[in-house]
Amino acid sequence: MAGRLRAAGLAAIAGLGFVGLDGGGDDSSGRAVITGWQKPRGKKLPPAKKQVNQLIAAERAVCEHAFADLTHGGSGALLRRRVRRS
Repeated sequence: MAGRLRAAGLAAIAGLGFVGLDGGGDDSSGRAVITGWQKPRGKKLPPAKKQVNQLIAAERAVCEHAFADLTHGGSGALLRRRVRRS
C-alpha cells in the first residue's frame, strides 16, 4: 500500500496502529503513511511532538466523521428509505 501511495505522489494519515507500515524511518520526507508519535516508556512526550499528534488527530477526525456517516446509517439509510415499490 505504501509503495502505491508513494508512486502516485499521495500520502495517508493513519493512527498509531500503523506505525512502521511505511518503513521510512525517522525522516519525514517522502513518507506515504503519516502517523503520530508514541510516548517513550517511562518518559513524557515532548510538547512539539504532542502538538504534531494533535494536528494529525484533528485532520483524521474530519475524515473519520465523514466515513461514520456513510457506514453507520448516513446516506445508506436514506437510500433504503426512498425505495419505491410499485
